[in-house]
Amino acid sequence: MKKMKLALLSGAVALAGSGAAFADAHGGVTACLITKTDTNPFFVKMREGATAAAEAAGITLQTYAGAIDGDVESQVAAVETCIAAGASGILITPSDSRALAPVIGQAREAGLLVIALDTPFEPADTADATFATDNFEAGRLIGAWAAATLGDAAADARIATLDLNASEVSVDYLRNQGFMTGFGIEVNDPTDIGDEDDPRIVGSDVTNGNEEGGRTAMENLLQIDPSINVVYTINEPAAAGAYEALNAFGLTEQALIVSVDGGCPGVQDVAEGIIGATAMQFPLLMASLGVEAIIAHAADGTMPENSEGLEFFNTGVMLVTDQPVDGIESITSAEALELCWG
Repeated sequence: MKKMKLALLSGAVALAGSGAAFADAHGGVTACLITKTDTNPFFVKMREGATAAAEAAGITLQTYAGAIDGDVESQVAAVETCIAAGASGILITPSDSRALAPVIGQAREAGLLVIALDTPFEPADTADATFATDNFEAGRLIGAWAAATLGDAAADARIATLDLNASEVSVDYLRNQGFMTGFGIEVNDPTDIGDEDDPRIVGSDVTNGNEEGGRTAMENLLQIDPSINVVYTINEPAAAGAYEALNAFGLTEQALIVSVDGGCPGVQDVAEGIIGATAMQFPLLMASLGVEAIIAHAADGTMPENSEGLEFFNTGVMLVTDQPVDGIESITSAEALELCWG
């Protein structure tokens, strides 16, 4: 665990020195952070990471967010504001990885370095770089864990998937299809949610990545089949809403909930048995490394590099569960609470 924590913190530590030296010699660098919302705890932590890194480096950080997940108009306006302000670079978690492409093109033509955080653009080279979790692997881990936990009963599972929104952006289908693959369900179109032929899938619904949406989606799917016993959720706020609905129906003991994020509230839900397993991401690291990349590019044009064999820089993922299974590496909720969203 100590080595793991040191590895995650190394980028931020390096930034504190090199960034400060750069700021002394080249003041006036401005970075923009544009998140999907400013209320989701994941994006709150991302903003904390970017703010701390910018302060350590002595640069200006401007932050923007959509009203809800999927608010493309607010993100377009934010990008336009950053271009007009002469920012050096933009860090963005795109609400729609396709619809934002034109304005991102404008930003790059204006000389701004654009880095996608968490959610890749489509195609990925719409942005200069992507710093993200391997979202497919995050889904695969929780899918494999759920199948192994059920054992022979996985063959007769009744599965509900609580996804993001109707746009089916990359982060949404990557996690969903990763879960399907991990659980042992054949995927048809890897970019399409809900086209699987497996009779174990009861259905899919959207949550907008929040608790209220998770509750409503779970209620809708339980109306279709009250025997649902596996619930995949796009993130932990949606998982919390799903649990509320299951609790209202008296079905919390019946259903195994798995999710993605690894925020401290979600990890606490693992500790309390609300979520069986979650895949931990590191948004603070994504954002701090993003600020570092903007500083380096402003200094001498250095471009970020992808992880070997990938179209993005992989910031890591860990399975968190208090019910480990053979063959799948994981950490406990107690260990995860020391790391959550580092």
